[in-house]
Amino acid sequence: MPGLAKLALLSAWNRRYSLGLTMLAIALAVTLLLGIERIRHEVRDGFAQSVSGTDLIVGARSSPLQLVLYSVFRLGEATHNMSWPSAQRIAAHPAVAWTIPISLGDSHRGYPVVGTTPDYFVHFQHGDRQSLRLASGRPFGDLFETVIGAEVAAQLGYVQGDAITLSHGLGGTRLMEHAGKPFTVVGVLARTGTPVDRSVHINLASMEAIHLDWVGGAPLPGLEISADQVTRFDLEPKNITALLVGLESRAAVFRIQREINRDEEEALMAVLPGVALAQLWQLVGVAEQALLLISALVVVVSLVGLVAAMLTGLDQRRRELAILRSSGARPRDVFALLALEGGLVTLSGVLLGLVLLTALLVFGAPLVESRLGLGLELVAPGLRELRLLGLVLLVSMLTCLLPGWRAYRISLADGLTPRV
Repeated sequence: MPGLAKLALLSAWNRRYSLGLTMLAIALAVTLLLGIERIRHEVRDGFAQSVSGTDLIVGARSSPLQLVLYSVFRLGEATHNMSWPSAQRIAAHPAVAWTIPISLGDSHRGYPVVGTTPDYFVHFQHGDRQSLRLASGRPFGDLFETVIGAEVAAQLGYVQGDAITLSHGLGGTRLMEHAGKPFTVVGVLARTGTPVDRSVHINLASMEAIHLDWVGGAPLPGLEISADQVTRFDLEPKNITALLVGLESRAAVFRIQREINRDEEEALMAVLPGVALAQLWQLVGVAEQALLLISALVVVVSLVGLVAAMLTGLDQRRRELAILRSSGARPRDVFALLALEGGLVTLSGVLLGLVLLTALLVFGAPLVESRLGLGLELVAPGLRELRLLGLVLLVSMLTCLLPGWRAYRISLADGLTPRV
């Protein structure tokens, strides 16, 4: 077998250009397959780690998934808000340990603005119950102070002490800026790998202050309330987008959920974050499987190309195989030679695919994180990825049996007889 393996290597090297292209196609297919699997895994982890320690998310009655998406992941918009008195009633419940109000709707250069309270920096957790940390500065205190996420600071070059202005709505257009009420950056949060990194945080009262002279999403003509004048007004919020709730005991979560859902004063909805995320995976699971199927088909096409190249070259190698037979090689040796050649090409393609994936993770991860907020870590292939690679090699071995069987059938007389 060692001599046969050496012979297979020499034979493959003799046809290195055609087999090299096939090997490259297999490598790219493997890179695509493993890349989709890695992104799928990181997306799931990123979503699961975006919020932890929060027992319920409360908002106006709508879709549970929609509530979680816009309150935690800043995706989409709320169709309705919940009233501030309802939020205060929930916060005063004996079974509630803490609440974090969330008010959305404005942006800064495309990044969402989150109106909240200082409790946000105390109780909000991500990952494995990790609290938020400030990389520099402090939480907001005064009316026109802001704390920005790590990605906002990195992409826009902001540091503590910089002045920024917010825009009305989520489009970030400068035509709808709250230009007369600038904010000062007083803190930059440490990177979390969650939507917090892409958020600008201000006080709930600040959210009210910048909209005093706005009605129906537009500024009032001829009326402008300056930053110095806003303190003369009542800045208590009228409504908020959502409320994150932490309970004294998780055993009471279903009871409190039922009480909120049956609230007679306002149509509210309480959602368990984990349940809503499970619904999300059910929705996107079909798309995930479709992407994996497409990448698997690409791998199969590459392997079919390998078999086609070997079968095409078989007619040109009739004399070579006949000489091997006349030199004492048995038919099964010829069969093993062809199968081994295909296996070596596939194995080389798989290894090259792993190298390409590693290079993409090293050089492309910062770009993906800055553009999509998706952290791709350079880690060893997981069990599922190793199973996929094993399946690729198994399918390769099975498909390469066809050229081996074809070579096995070629007779010595057929190979030595000149063709007319």
